[in-house]
Amino acid sequence: MTHSNTFSVLFWLKLASAKNRKAPLYARITVNGKRSELSLKRKVLITDWDSTKSRLKGTCESNKLINSYLEQVHVKLFECYQKMQSGNKLVTSGIIKAHYLGNTETRHSLSDIIAYHNTHMKDTLRWGTQKNYYTTHKYILLFLKEKHKTRDMFLSELGYKFIIDFERFLRHQNNMGNNTVMKHIERLRKMVSLAFKMEWLDKDPFIKFEAKYEKKERGFLTLEELQSIENKEFKIRRLQLIKDLFVFSCYTGLSYGDVMNLTRDNICKGIDGKQWIYSQREKTSVPVKIPLLSKALDIIKKYETYPNTINKQILFPTISNQKLNSYLKEIADVCGIQKNLTFHIARHTFATTVMLSNGVPIETVSKLLGHTKLSTTQIYARVVETKISEDIQNLQMRFETKKEQTQAIN
Repeated sequence: MTHSNTFSVLFWLKLASAKNRKAPLYARITVNGKRSELSLKRKVLITDWDSTKSRLKGTCESNKLINSYLEQVHVKLFECYQKMQSGNKLVTSGIIKAHYLGNTETRHSLSDIIAYHNTHMKDTLRWGTQKNYYTTHKYILLFLKEKHKTRDMFLSELGYKFIIDFERFLRHQNNMGNNTVMKHIERLRKMVSLAFKMEWLDKDPFIKFEAKYEKKERGFLTLEELQSIENKEFKIRRLQLIKDLFVFSCYTGLSYGDVMNLTRDNICKGIDGKQWIYSQREKTSVPVKIPLLSKALDIIKKYETYPNTINKQILFPTISNQKLNSYLKEIADVCGIQKNLTFHIARHTFATTVMLSNGVPIETVSKLLGHTKLSTTQIYARVVETKISEDIQNLQMRFETKKEQTQAIN
């Protein structure tokens, strides 16, 4: 189906560049309200120009030749427009200008870098990340259609205004949160940066843009909430499995993908002669070595005889992340937990309630979580109020002890 476009050409004098009573001639190409300006490499007397007719006045030969030239330019521009329109191709003022100048072979569009990225990311990014990029691509195309009345745009047309307009557009999409908006912008930024590095783009339009994320508290379970789940036994097999997987993550800090990828080969004898998990993070491929606490070890032993795990040499029966999180909502309801329970909360619970609240140094927690930077751990894991209270009580006891010792000496 042919996409309908509005098209017009206006010839005008650039009076701002006038010199010696002459001004350069320009053509303004407009498609769907978007303009591109084309220098015609001609200068004419300002007094000879008829702005109402967009032509030169008088019958002198030189003015006739220029008017004839303007007619030829208009015809050629219209032919470019018709050719693209009839071929059901993308039509923008910039593309018509490029076709007229013969620059189309060396110019790359936004869809070019998206297609290039889609092709090459399959071998380097995990599926979950790929899906996030596909979602960003969907919003880019929707933005181009709704705000620019087009299906594509040259990379050279991207500027700071395009970025902030895209940001504003995203903020009106189903009450999208600030951090989600920033994630979409960052994915666009990575693709545009790739185009810049490949010299498809002369300058980086993101050079003045700064992503602003809102710091959010990471959800985790208190000791009482964790124990309420641990102590609950479910007669429904699927709920019992979800509970066990969640508790296992609470005592190992492993994410959903890392837990599902565990095999018997990942259980090894550690430096202390006890059972450890030797694996690597699915998200970052960073190696992790985790000593198995007794509660986590008990859950592994529980599923050793399951048919599905024996045949596949995996530690636990597999289940999709979507179903797992859906069942966790049921478990939260049964256990009287008001928080939005997701599997990733187990990882935060490991860092805060199980580790930091029991005095494990943050450097150790960082290693167990597979983080390469301590600052990442500081976002995930914070000292909870119970630990603060405990530390202050210990400090108060030391003050009182010192006071008693001073009084005894005196």
